[in-house]
Amino acid sequence: MHRRYLIAFTFLLCTLISTLQPGYAAKKGYVAPEQVPGATLVSAAEAKALYDAGVVFIDVRSPRLHTRRHIPGAVHLDLKDTFDEESLAKVAKKDQQLVIYCSGIKCSRSSTASAEAVSWGFNKVHYFRGGIVEWRDAGYPVETSELEADEK
Repeated sequence: MHRRYLIAFTFLLCTLISTLQPGYAAKKGYVAPEQVPGATLVSAAEAKALYDAGVVFIDVRSPRLHTRRHIPGAVHLDLKDTFDEESLAKVAKKDQQLVIYCSGIKCSRSSTASAEAVSWGFNKVHYFRGGIVEWRDAGYPVETSELEADEK
């Protein structure tokens, strides 16, 4: 009898743990701020113009999400692991334009990263609030993993 309870408990615990993925969204119902002080909010069209001009794009999502789908040429600096002043300075000068994005308006990473970049003295930060979702929905180029391509 105890063994059944143990098996059931283990199953429920594993199910719960599998649903607690390290996410990119803050809390349920979270919506990213419309402004980040010191950064310039950009739409997908504005981000695309910056992309076409050769501006550096920084993807601050998790490695799993970046691998799955990202803007071509974007530098991956995971907010929770590799995004810091030193790593950002390796890919952009403090007076150089850069675009920071994550997964869209339900993601807190790009607003956090944009605020941090501004606090470190980067003065041409473009906060792409709509992120990869808005970019993809606009029909702009996206690189996908083999797994993602196989799912289509």
